[in-house]
Amino acid sequence: MIRGFLTRRAEWPARIPDPDALPPLTLLWREIGSLARAIGGRVRPMPPEPNPDSEHPPVMVLPGFLSGDWATKALRADLRRAGFRCYAWGLGFNRGATADIIDRIDTRVQWIIDRTGYAPALVGWSLGGIYAREYAKHHPDKVARVVTLGSPFSGSRRANRAWRLYHLVARHPVDNPPIDFHPAPRPEMPTFALWSKHDGVVAVSSARGLPHESDRQVEVDCGHMGFAYAPTSVAAIAKALTEDIG
Repeated sequence: MIRGFLTRRAEWPARIPDPDALPPLTLLWREIGSLARAIGGRVRPMPPEPNPDSEHPPVMVLPGFLSGDWATKALRADLRRAGFRCYAWGLGFNRGATADIIDRIDTRVQWIIDRTGYAPALVGWSLGGIYAREYAKHHPDKVARVVTLGSPFSGSRRANRAWRLYHLVARHPVDNPPIDFHPAPRPEMPTFALWSKHDGVVAVSSARGLPHESDRQVEVDCGHMGFAYAPTSVAAIAKALTEDIG
């Protein structure tokens, strides 16, 4: 009988991970453990701004939920070392969407345009990527391209392990923000969606999106927190900022 059971068990199809499922809790615990490395970016020295004649467009980095410019400092430093004129979003702690978030981002983007003479590329980590996609649709003439890092822009807005915390902090449901958000449709400029199967916060399907929702869907070997500091993430972002999609 045991032999018959084992034979039948061997014939069962291999379990295929469901991309729509929430990340397993084991990955979430790893994210918590790697939080210290993301926070460590605040003590890393920021290199000087690259030459204004750099061939790369300026870059603005938008932080994720419950983070700020301190959390993206390591990423911005690495992008500067790679030759990008990289700027913080300068809007403080990201506590969730507000009715004036697009206008506030526009003020910062216009400052970058006035400073450099060029429309910036927007790199948005997690919730910051949703802001980036939405802003790009409101002001397409002010954005060179969009790169999202583990951002839950596609499908259900609850396809992540942070939506309950978001409700608590932002004081509104994640699927009923105080602004009319439609993050899934692709902006008209080059758009890249970076995602990871090791992401412990956002479901794969939500961060990767459907093929028509971005120009490229790029898998990265890192966790959700790792998007802000991992060498694999920095390399993927730098490629996305320069890749010709024509």
